[in-house]
Amino acid sequence: MLILTRKTGEAMAIGHDMRVEVLGVKGSQVKIGIQAPAQVRVLRDELLDRSREEESDDGT
Repeated sequence: MLILTRKTGEAMAIGHDMRVEVLGVKGSQVKIGIQAPAQVRVLRDELLDRSREEESDDGT
């Protein structure tokens, strides 16, 4: 796992077409913005398992 330290307004790139920016920090919460192509699915970690379960139920 790559671990980075960023300040508000700073960003990082993932590949050539994805960007993650720290929009703000308030207490223990960090607000991030993600720019990615429409075909790239972006999910919060807690929704990832639910999404996988739904795909399994569909037979995929």
